[in-house]
This record gives sequence, structure tokens and C-alpha cells, in this order.
Amino acid sequence: MPICTSCTRPTPYLYTVYESAHNLRLEQCTACHAFADPYVEHDTLTLLLDLILLKRDVYRHLLFNRGLGARKVGPAGVYSPSPGVQAGRQADFSSKSRKSVGEQASLARSTEKARWLLILKLGTALIVVDTFIRWAHLSSRISFEGSAYPANRTQNVVNATFRVFVGCLVETAAFHAGVICTCYIVLKGLEFAQLRRHQHRSRLSGIRQEFRYSHVPLTLLYSSITKLFLLFLLSIWRPTRTSQVGPHTVQQPNGTTFTHPVLMRALELLDEDKVDREWVIRNVLGGMAAGFGLRVVLDCHPIFTTTIILAGWVMKTAAATMFAEWAGIGLPEGGGSSEQIWPAYSIP
Repeated sequence: MPICTSCTRPTPYLYTVYESAHNLRLEQCTACHAFADPYVEHDTLTLLLDLILLKRDVYRHLLFNRGLGARKVGPAGVYSPSPGVQAGRQADFSSKSRKSVGEQASLARSTEKARWLLILKLGTALIVVDTFIRWAHLSSRISFEGSAYPANRTQNVVNATFRVFVGCLVETAAFHAGVICTCYIVLKGLEFAQLRRHQHRSRLSGIRQEFRYSHVPLTLLYSSITKLFLLFLLSIWRPTRTSQVGPHTVQQPNGTTFTHPVLMRALELLDEDKVDREWVIRNVLGGMAAGFGLRVVLDCHPIFTTTIILAGWVMKTAAATMFAEWAGIGLPEGGGSSEQIWPAYSIP
């Protein structure tokens, strides 16, 4: 059953569709009296921008309400609920109870299958984007000078790109596995604590009632769009390097130059040679986005989501360390061994 994106209360309908597909009316939540889900009439670009901006309601829409909650009106004015909503409603007569339970089970299986298919498609697309970003970061450090023929150079490039793709796939799978396992442990612990306090399941929020473990990898994929978007911009528009100034050259400060020593030291911390922007975006900002997404889908205290993200980082670090020797083939020896170049970009 879909939920209200404002108060997370389960609601049977999100909108009503009339004879025209573009003629619809949003439904109000019976608890908070706000529109149950305003995102049903927004386009894909708006959803993507709100995902990048980490809006809470867009997560709830995409995870719990996408494709559900439609109530159709026929020519005679008879309401014809969609199969998703009809299966979510309780049967009014005992003779239809068995059929209703069967429809609910069939709907649950089809919804779960569709969700895993979406995870596969979205995960493949994001891994390809991550491969391009990481290849752009490491390509300047890959040496193919030993190849005298263009065919050999092309083969080496394809081989290195394939290794980067497999590396991204292994790290993503390890991170998701660590997060899902930790989510299972945390949620079971919270359920045990609620049983000790004699709290009934009906007191849970709509998110916890509709939660499935397939929501976790889908949330992580949605949360990774923010960091991949910024990393993609950095891979295209590299920061311009400052020109080298001779030791005896004195630059006269202009009107926009900071001369205070404290400000100068603070600004020097943001220099390209002192701050790895890609590392900060991938790990710090990416971890914050993933924690925010898990906070929405798990509906628990931020301490638990932080613990879950740290456990996922541990799994990702272990996978990157074990994978470094194979992934480092094709990378130059200068500036560190080939086994150290790959983890330097991966380990948080």
C-alpha cells in the first residue's frame, strides 16, 4: 500500500485519474490533510534534481509509491481502482477474503520482482558511469608507452577499462552486501527491543510496515546519484592549475586578494595539491548521502544508519584491498606500486 510522503501514514489512493490520462486529481491524506504524494504529477527531470538535492519526499515517492495509488474513473462515474490499490484494500466480504489474500501475495511477488529488475538496470547504468569517472581519474596515470603498435595500445586500453569496470562492480557489491547484512542485524535488534517494551507492530510507521530489504540497495543507488553527478563534472572540467611563480618573483596583491595570514592558511587547505576533491566527494559526501537515504527508508536513529554505513565501508575497503593486485595491472610504477594506486582512490 502506498504511503503519504509527508506523515508516512498508509493511504489507499494517491490520485484519481479521469477519462483523460493527463486529467488527474491529487488525493489528500486522511491523517495530515496534505496531498498524499505531489510527485505523481512531476516529470522525471524534477525527480532527478530532487534526488541530487537529497529531498526526503522524493525518496518516499520512488521507494514506496512509484506506480501505485491510482484510482480510475470510468465513463459512468464508477470507480475502478488499479490492481495495486485493489490488492492493498481489505475484502469487505468473507467470501472474497481468500481471493484478496491471493491477490496480495501475487502483487507482492510481482512488485518485488519489478523492484529487483529496477535495481539491476539502475545498478548497471551507475556502475558504467562510475567506471568512466574512475577511468578518467586514473587514465592520466596509466602508461602504454611500451606498446609500439596502435592495435596493442587499443588492446591495453580495453583491458585496463575492463579491470576498472570489474573493480567498480566488486566494490559496489561488497558495499551493498555489508550494508544489507548490517541493516538486518540492526532491524532485528530494534524489533527485539520493541518486543521487550511490549510495543505492537501497528505502532510502527508506514515506512517500517511497507519496508522490504530490496529497498536498501535501491536506496543506495538513488543516493549515489549525487556523488556520481559531481564526480562526473570533475572528470569533465578539471580544476585549472595555478601557474608556477619563480622564487624571486613578488606578486602585488590586487583588490580581490586576501592578505591576512590566517585567511591565507585557511585557503591553502583547499588547494588542489592538498585536498583530493574526488576522494572527498566519493567518500565524505557519498557517505552522507547514503546515510540520509537509509535514514529515510529505515526510519531509525541516525546513529544506527551511521553504523550501517561504516560497516559497508569496511566491506568495501576489504574488497578494494584484496582486488588491488589484480586491478593494479596496467598502472605505472611511478609514485607507488601498482597495488597501491587502486586502493588510494577506493579506500575511505
